[in-house]
Amino acid sequence: MRKVLTALLLLIGTLGVVDIASAETLEELTKQCQQGDAEACFNLGGRYDEGKGVTQDYFKAVELYRKACDRKVAKGCFDLGVMYRNGKGVTQDYFKAVELYRKACDGKSALGCNNLGVMYEFGKGVRQSSEDALTFYGKACYLKEELGCTNYAKLKTGKR
Repeated sequence: MRKVLTALLLLIGTLGVVDIASAETLEELTKQCQQGDAEACFNLGGRYDEGKGVTQDYFKAVELYRKACDRKVAKGCFDLGVMYRNGKGVTQDYFKAVELYRKACDGKSALGCNNLGVMYEFGKGVRQSSEDALTFYGKACYLKEELGCTNYAKLKTGKR
């Protein structure tokens, strides 16, 4: 029983240390982003998007993802595209989501390519095109995104 209690206290203490480290990391990310570090802006955007260590704020997440995307961070473009597709922190806009997914895909974001395929497959923000959907699913698969491979196979075999 004593060992269990000791382990529990150590775990609680560790969790406290993790929270303190997260706060320091948040401060550091904010500073780095303000100094022009696009990856830091992307990571900070994720914190605001998910409410990790900060109050969830989609508007702030959009602002930070936009900074990252403007500085050629493909995953920032992808996440910004998701925000537009879902209407979180911005007015829902499939056309803008497509533009951002294309930018992400061009930057070698496998998920950006996959989501661009989805937009083409279902005609959201673009004219529906199974051929274009297959192209982008294939590119996502080539970039090692299993979901792209799965979507390619399902669309190709008519199992969608």
